[in-house]
Amino acid sequence: MLEIEVINAAKNHSLGKIYIDEDATVKNIKLEIAKKHNNLYVDRQSIRSALKGKDLKDNVTVESLKLHNGSKIYVKDLGPQISWRLVFLCEYLGPLLVYLMFVNRPWLFYGSRNETWTFSLTAQIAAGCWTVHYAKRLLETIFVHRFSHSTMPLRNLFKNCGYYWGFTAYVAYHTNHPLFTPPMFLFVAFGLGMFAICELGNLSIHLLLRDLRPPGTKVRKIPVPNGNILTSLFNLVSCPNYTYEFGAWLGFSIMTSCLPAFIFACAGMFQMTIWALGKHRNYKKEFPDYPKQRKAIIPFIL
Repeated sequence: MLEIEVINAAKNHSLGKIYIDEDATVKNIKLEIAKKHNNLYVDRQSIRSALKGKDLKDNVTVESLKLHNGSKIYVKDLGPQISWRLVFLCEYLGPLLVYLMFVNRPWLFYGSRNETWTFSLTAQIAAGCWTVHYAKRLLETIFVHRFSHSTMPLRNLFKNCGYYWGFTAYVAYHTNHPLFTPPMFLFVAFGLGMFAICELGNLSIHLLLRDLRPPGTKVRKIPVPNGNILTSLFNLVSCPNYTYEFGAWLGFSIMTSCLPAFIFACAGMFQMTIWALGKHRNYKKEFPDYPKQRKAIIPFIL
């Protein structure tokens, strides 16, 4: 049994001592800290072996850290946490309800309730596409996604919901406006087809990624295409789900010829590119045999 002193990484003062077995892991250290400090529950902790060191994964062993009697371990308070799944549900339910509010209660945004509101066929198709996209995301969150981390900081809930809900109102206001002018049929048909294919592609990638990680594990493997032709994009990019996501919103933008929709697509692409580049670097670092021809998000380019 080892006696370890726990140091608050932010204030650099002692939080007391814990006693752990030599074959313990970082997860065991977190559990012992949580017993002594109820506010520092496991998901709220980040453990480091040095004050300015990197966060340690839960499966890292005490032996590998070369801890001994009297060693110090540093804990950072990550703040109040919320489950990833709940955040995603809030993120995606909001856009669904907000958009449909513009469709079903237009007088709240455009004028008198006594007026007769008619929506063009394009506006109706756009509402259907928006509904399908976010209903799909909700169902994926419940039945498909497997999260490597159980929680995220609570502050992310407000930031993420503000982004999705705010952009939804911005787009919905214009696509459902009484003065909305539909583009020519060719644009509508092309955009709708692009949206549908990319939505199916995005779903195909999410199903493939789910099957890579057995339930209850954090196993990581190199993703490769399966029998579904839409997963072939894995031959070219590391994050085809993001590629398809941008393609879907680009198709929606073409279909509606709506500038706010295009701005939404570009804002999403900017953020997804940052995520994709990070994941691409991690793949190459973690797997020495990672396919060299793959880019992060845009085939042959980026």
